[in-house]
Amino acid sequence: MRTRCKLCAASRERVFSAQVLNRYEVDYFYCDQCGLLQTEEPFWLDEAYASAIADADTGLVRRNLSIARRLSAVLYFCFDRKGRYLDAAGGHGLLARLMRDVGFNFFWHDPYCENLFARGFERGRTRPPMDAITAFEVLEHLPDPFPFVKDLLAENDCRTLIFSTELFTGSPPDPEAWWYYTPTTGQHVSFYQKRTLEQLGQKLSLRLYSNRGIHMLTDRPVNGMLFNFLTAMGSWMGHGWARVRMRSLTFSDHEHIVGAGKTRAD
Repeated sequence: MRTRCKLCAASRERVFSAQVLNRYEVDYFYCDQCGLLQTEEPFWLDEAYASAIADADTGLVRRNLSIARRLSAVLYFCFDRKGRYLDAAGGHGLLARLMRDVGFNFFWHDPYCENLFARGFERGRTRPPMDAITAFEVLEHLPDPFPFVKDLLAENDCRTLIFSTELFTGSPPDPEAWWYYTPTTGQHVSFYQKRTLEQLGQKLSLRLYSNRGIHMLTDRPVNGMLFNFLTAMGSWMGHGWARVRMRSLTFSDHEHIVGAGKTRAD
């Protein structure tokens, strides 16, 4: 059975099937031209997202702490430290809060989650353009990634997306051999190789930087070796340096929220 790839429109073939949500036998299709691997049209998503955050995602807090460290290093040394940033599909706002605690002016957006940790700093509280948009652990959830990324950048007048997703190389791994499929949750439906992300970047006229699960599509000139360093061992130094040199927004955010509450009460 063959269908058309949603990213490059080449012919793709069925490579295996797996049981999703412990009840649906689902076909997976692979595009040999761009390397994109996807499930069949995901009719089960409403069921999979009965809870926006999967119970099995026990690494959520640890992952956000790691991402905040690496992201702080990249933004401090490669971007405007006083710029405006948006965490798209930001979950309960943990990453936006962590980045504001360092001193970066981060905002939050997620139509499917309640903002618990970054209240008062929703996307509607600021205006485009954004210096960069982040979307961590998002692309694997998308049945059609290109229009999502294209619209996200256009809506926020931005030309940089920093994101994470696990990559595979060569032929698609067997269902039992790669944990990232997570078929029991039913939420991961698209899987990428580096060349897939390069194809995505080419369609947007953006260059790809990629290292250890952190990826960036941008038109900004960035030193690739520096990016690799800051997203690996250099993240500890970069994050520490940013925390020392920047002014945390933790207390000023507290004053902002308290002041806004008093104004509403008056």
